[in-house]
Amino acid sequence: MSAQGGPMPGPSYWIDGQLAGSERFYAIACDPRRSVVVEACAGAGKTWMLVSRILRALLDGCEPQEVLAITFTRKAAAEMRERLAQWLDAFTRAAPHQREAELLARGVAAADVSRAAEALGSLRARLLAGGRAVSIHTFHGWFSQLLRAAPMDMLASLGLAPDLVLVEDIEDLLPDLWRAFHARVGADAQLRAAYVDWVGRLGRHAASAWLLAALGRRIEFELADAAGVVDASVPEVAEGWPEFAAWTHPAAACGDARFVESLRQLVRDWTGHKSVTAGKAAARLDAALMETDHARALALVREALLTKSHTVQARLPEHPCLDHAAGWLLRVIEAVDQHEARELHLSAARLTRVLLAEYAQLKRERGLADMADLELAALHLLRDASLAGWVQERLDARVRQVLIDEFQDTSPLQWQALQAWLAGYAGAGGGASGQQPPGVFIVGDPKQSIYRFRRAEPRVFIAAQRFVSFGLGGSLLACDHTRRNAPGVLEALNRVFEQATQQGEFAGFRAHTTSRGTDPMPPPLRALPAIARIKAAREDAAGGQSWRDSLGVPRVAAEEALRLREGRQIASAIQALLEQGLPPREIFVLARKREALRWAAEALRERRIPHVLPEARSLLDAAEARDLLALLDVLTSPHHDLALAQVLRSPLFAAGDDDLVALALRVRGRGKWWAALQAWAAEADDTLPQPLRRAAGLLRRWQQAADHLPPHDLLDRVLDEGRLRERLAAAVPPSQRNAALGHVDAVLALALRLDSGRYATPYGFLQALKRRALKLPATAAADAVQLLTVHGAKGLEAQAVFLADADAGPGKADTNTLLVDWPVEEGHPLRCAFLRSESRPPPALREALQQEQEARQREELNALYVAMTRAKDLLVLSRCEPHRRGTAPSWWQRLLAAQVVDEERLWEPPAGIAPTVSPSAEAAEVPGLPAAMHAGDMAPGPVGVTRDLPFDDETGDEPDDLISRTGQAFHRLLQWLTALPPAEREAARPALLAQAGAEFGLPAERVDFVDAAAGRVLRREELAALLDPRRAEWAGNEVELSHRGQVLRLDRLVKLADGGWWVLDFKLDSRPDADPALRAQLQRYAEAVQAAVGERPRCAFVTARGELIEPG
Repeated sequence: MSAQGGPMPGPSYWIDGQLAGSERFYAIACDPRRSVVVEACAGAGKTWMLVSRILRALLDGCEPQEVLAITFTRKAAAEMRERLAQWLDAFTRAAPHQREAELLARGVAAADVSRAAEALGSLRARLLAGGRAVSIHTFHGWFSQLLRAAPMDMLASLGLAPDLVLVEDIEDLLPDLWRAFHARVGADAQLRAAYVDWVGRLGRHAASAWLLAALGRRIEFELADAAGVVDASVPEVAEGWPEFAAWTHPAAACGDARFVESLRQLVRDWTGHKSVTAGKAAARLDAALMETDHARALALVREALLTKSHTVQARLPEHPCLDHAAGWLLRVIEAVDQHEARELHLSAARLTRVLLAEYAQLKRERGLADMADLELAALHLLRDASLAGWVQERLDARVRQVLIDEFQDTSPLQWQALQAWLAGYAGAGGGASGQQPPGVFIVGDPKQSIYRFRRAEPRVFIAAQRFVSFGLGGSLLACDHTRRNAPGVLEALNRVFEQATQQGEFAGFRAHTTSRGTDPMPPPLRALPAIARIKAAREDAAGGQSWRDSLGVPRVAAEEALRLREGRQIASAIQALLEQGLPPREIFVLARKREALRWAAEALRERRIPHVLPEARSLLDAAEARDLLALLDVLTSPHHDLALAQVLRSPLFAAGDDDLVALALRVRGRGKWWAALQAWAAEADDTLPQPLRRAAGLLRRWQQAADHLPPHDLLDRVLDEGRLRERLAAAVPPSQRNAALGHVDAVLALALRLDSGRYATPYGFLQALKRRALKLPATAAADAVQLLTVHGAKGLEAQAVFLADADAGPGKADTNTLLVDWPVEEGHPLRCAFLRSESRPPPALREALQQEQEARQREELNALYVAMTRAKDLLVLSRCEPHRRGTAPSWWQRLLAAQVVDEERLWEPPAGIAPTVSPSAEAAEVPGLPAAMHAGDMAPGPVGVTRDLPFDDETGDEPDDLISRTGQAFHRLLQWLTALPPAEREAARPALLAQAGAEFGLPAERVDFVDAAAGRVLRREELAALLDPRRAEWAGNEVELSHRGQVLRLDRLVKLADGGWWVLDFKLDSRPDADPALRAQLQRYAEAVQAAVGERPRCAFVTARGELIEPG
């Protein structure tokens, strides 16, 4: 809650270009009466400043709904809400002197702090009584809110339905869009001819790539097209080469009289020349002079005189006509390239208009809108003269504070929309609006702008600074002081980027300072040895090929082997850090591309080190999801033999290779695998393997159930009867269990959530899953090494950070792209050109492409800045020898040039350490408990609730089903939260609460009830040791025990460090001990545990009031 570090020597804080102290800086930054733009370095506490300003605005009398905070992701918005809620709760309980200290840190004047402290103590109660919340949105969320109040005729003019459905990923629409596009092209003879010619020149793949590029940047294309910019983006030849204006095609300029005469003279003088090169050139030039086709003539002359890189062939003898001929030839070649580029560009633009028209029609028919529609509609709403006054009036009445986070990620269009609103206040007295302008707070860091692929434009930040300073009379602040990085890490950062600044590559960088005093993990910057690139030997070097079992041994390319060696070296270093006591969650592995992370994950898996790739990925990338899809395939289409083989081999049935071979042999001559399996099971043959016998019975029952059960209910039955969670938990290593079980839960959730659960049959659900490019939610893990792209690590930090593939060579030049030039002060792009190859751009686009490549190179440096500043204490560089060097230095080369790493002093962690399991993931052996259910491995199976009675005063006359589902959600939430250390529960609680509520279909008021009940339980001090996994020697949730022929499921079983066992039974009922049936059930639990572990446990009910009740 305190301010982010104290003042440090050096230029840390700036106000309007002047050095300032931290107290003055925070006083202005957090003052809601002032408009400011804050440029804050990594770790400066941007969220702290933003939420502090919200807090002060509320204290100044601003109502919650009058505060509008905008950020770029839902996760960031949730973090803002959580931070505000935590502070309000803490300040309510804080002593007056503590509240005063916090307000002073946030710039409240000393004379006002006593009164403000009293108001701060009651602020939470005031907000709760008002029943309104601070408006915290993403940009798209705010745009969507604006459109809900927009006039219907405006929405209709934009082709948007009033009840539009937002599409966040258009991948699902692509198959239908391509069909509509090809149908439209095929129905028009001229379009069809143009398309055939265009595809014939480009190739089908390149043509599709161009159209997809235009679809991905349709905002830019449509705005540029509406402004008449698109066709002119690739100029005509006559604009750059007026000397060719007389020819219909530049290649015809080969017929220029002087050029032809020069070629004839060369032919005369080089024919029979002693130089072989000159003789060959003369022959080709002679053939060119006889050629009537200009394009072939040009090719012959080019081959005769020039190299492939368009320089004059060095072995040609000097000749007075050669310079003129070569000069004219080069001009002709450039003009031809420009002509062909323009023709392809115009064809691409024409067909893109058709594609976008079909896309718009498809969305209209289905009542859909994408993110671009929201942005364009919001811009129209805020800029349109006939609507702007109405919108301004509504916003004047509603918004007194505007706060925008991570502003460097703003696109030109988003800034245009925002500026269209705020420009009404520019000038004295509120400008044209005549109203008091809202307080504007913009915070960001252009050095961390790494989202150009999402249209982010760091120049927007500079435009916003000018606008707020000159238009709103605001202040420009800058903070170069971090509370995150240790001095050694920061010294390396300063040296690298000061050098880049001196070389003119990183404008705007100032040396950073830190509030950290020491380096806790010296040396703070380390480099692992480079992985040498081994030249691949020929397969037939020994006179024959190297054979492998293609079914059991995967093909490993040389590049893959190189990356795996790097991954193993990283894993060895990580293990060394773990053995020094560093928690896995405090280690990041970062890379620019996911491919490097995949090999690091493989190496960590080999060592059984818990790790997670927390970024969303394709559903079909997860083996567990593919197995469930194969199961649905088998149940709906039993004749699919390959799907059945996959299901039998999966952990659900765990059939071995010998089992499948035996089944395959029986299939010969008997039709399909399904029929053979069922026939074999019906024969009562003792040779039928047990996995196949079990599969035959379950699959037959599930197939019958598939005829009448909806997808979710069918999958739920599979999970229950097939014990899939338990079998999966037993089949995968401990470090992978959470992810594997999460993939199963994700498919189950999709059965309810996909298209609002409209698929009534398993077959329809299966086809939708196959047809759609669905993503799995990001996997979370309480204590695991995080494998992240640099983009995914934005806003995160860890004690130790590994930069994988830090010496990467240059990538291939992009092809089939859209080159866009959109100055932030312009209302539309000034150029929108289709570019076939960035390695060979047409002459008229070279300057624009050079500017684009310079912007990309700056973003590459920004990515290095982001990566380095994730490390709190230790930064480790890992690298492979690159295949080739590029013109721009790699990350490793930059650090080497700045002398922050030394190739002679490398960190070589032990490579031969035996694989281990992190203590948090290791399975504790407990006598008598099922092997698959050891501590830490408890699969979140179905919650067994017999009949939990909720508080009478809180439930009224609710139906039994709702009461039961409330109890189940209460159990589920506690099951998940008690598996986490207390310090991590609050961060995970909102998402887990939402998931529990969704799983059991609870209304909002029941979700709040469950949240409050779980909170009371977790806050009770006497329960802390029983609910904290780190304070227990052994702990498990939903533990199944077999006792006297009955399977019992215990809510929680705990062995404390002093050796005592506890059985906990969670109940909503405030007096479960008064129910004889519940007491008898608890007694059976005690007997079962005693039989399993050999000692009598203590048993207690844990109620929703947070009480621990041990029956007498």
